[in-house]
Amino acid sequence: MVPELIGKYIFLVQLFVEAGERGLSWPDIARRWEDRYSEPYPRRSFLNHRAAVEEIFGLLITCDRRTNLYRIDAAESAVDKRAAVDYLINTFTVNSLLTLGQERLRGRVSVEDVPSGQKYLTVLMQAMLDGCVLRIAYRKYLSEQADVRTVRPYALREFAKRWYLVGYSEEAAMLRVYALDRLLSVERTGDKFKMPAGFNVAEAFEASYGMYLPEAGQQPVLVKLRTTLREAAYLQDLPLHPSQTLVLQEGNHCEFALRLIPNPNLVMELCKHGAGLEVLEPEPLRQAVREALNNALQLYEN
Repeated sequence: MVPELIGKYIFLVQLFVEAGERGLSWPDIARRWEDRYSEPYPRRSFLNHRAAVEEIFGLLITCDRRTNLYRIDAAESAVDKRAAVDYLINTFTVNSLLTLGQERLRGRVSVEDVPSGQKYLTVLMQAMLDGCVLRIAYRKYLSEQADVRTVRPYALREFAKRWYLVGYSEEAAMLRVYALDRLLSVERTGDKFKMPAGFNVAEAFEASYGMYLPEAGQQPVLVKLRTTLREAAYLQDLPLHPSQTLVLQEGNHCEFALRLIPNPNLVMELCKHGAGLEVLEPEPLRQAVREALNNALQLYEN
């Protein structure tokens, strides 16, 4: 039931995103709904869905009483929020569209599977919405037994084709990160929690790369990279981090500067670029990448 409702909320958002500033009349909305779901769309249901969209996605669907047209609030904050939930919306709608066009598009559309987003994603979203404390069974890699944790689900975050739950662990008394594909079970405890004022998951990770939360006292450092022109084109299309800037283009190479906290996720990402990228500084990061590449090379030399 919850995944079905989320899908309907997202369908509604998509209608208004596509309509843009011109908006939609109530007859248009009802007709599009009936075309999609083959059922009437009572106005009361629409009003309930509007409220849910605002609460879940932070998007306000307003009605211009002069024209009786509905549209997503075009205020700057709404536009920013709309961009922030684009990926989440696409995650759901791609699967929905593929299901609808399965017969007509068979063999013509291929998407990579994201297993972690299929089982618990909407369950966790609903728990976040309801402010419910959860009890999860979580098994780490290389561990034979699962740990049971009591978690306040603060946020969801996607990284490198995996979804992660960011929550307050009552046992550890601090924020923890849990990969959804390592969850064995999720159940509600019956207890409620209140979100900390001003919490923002993007801000919690803005100084890091990937899914490593900064440790106490850690501060971002200047990272300098030298790349080939070809690799530079990839980095400019898909920056490693919001702080990334191109500081030099000379001859056959470019140099980039970033300010963040190095961690194992960053080392792995830099290694992926192979000979197309060299870490110039800081020295500890340079040595970490060098060691990782040397270890990989030894597998083939031996």
